[in-house]
Amino acid sequence: MNPGKSRQAEAAERVIPGSPKPRVRDRIFQTARELFYRQGIRAVGVDTIANEAGTNKMSFYRSFTSKDELVAEYLRDQEKQGWEWWDEVIAVHAGNPRAQVEALFDAHVSRTCECDSRGCALANAAVEIPEEGHPAREVVEQYKAEMRRRFRSLAHQMGVREPDELGDSLMLLWEGSYLTRLTFSATNGPAQGAANAARMLIRAHSA
Repeated sequence: MNPGKSRQAEAAERVIPGSPKPRVRDRIFQTARELFYRQGIRAVGVDTIANEAGTNKMSFYRSFTSKDELVAEYLRDQEKQGWEWWDEVIAVHAGNPRAQVEALFDAHVSRTCECDSRGCALANAAVEIPEEGHPAREVVEQYKAEMRRRFRSLAHQMGVREPDELGDSLMLLWEGSYLTRLTFSATNGPAQGAANAARMLIRAHSA
């Protein structure tokens, strides 16, 4: 490792031979994404991001008008990745909403219980950024509203009793498993049982 550069900066510059070197803006974004998720949005300042990216504040502000803009872009990127993952999981069970929900929770548990998981980046941001109208807060609120809509839609497609209630219960279970993972180990916490709990909820609303 180059002693003059951070691990994040070196990773951002690790490219295929002959390919163009990442732009400064890309290095800053990749570095910030890692730092925000691991350390928290409020805990990481512009100086730290610039230093870890192997650049300076002047370059930072040429790339982003403010830290708030960078945070919002980070969360939009997390949102995009989240929905791509979701759509990939349910595509395997097209036309079978119950199997789609069960597959989502199975995959969710596997991902959430990874040793390096820090939970949902957008939920974490909601705790750190309570200000109404903050651009990053708006991304979080839109994401969670869409998640609620999706769970409710899947519940309606299952033809269960009280589908909106089931959809909301599934979302609460989903979000709760993220939070408990932050306080329990990856192998013996309540999050391990989220998939089974989802199946129990579906059965209860199907009886």
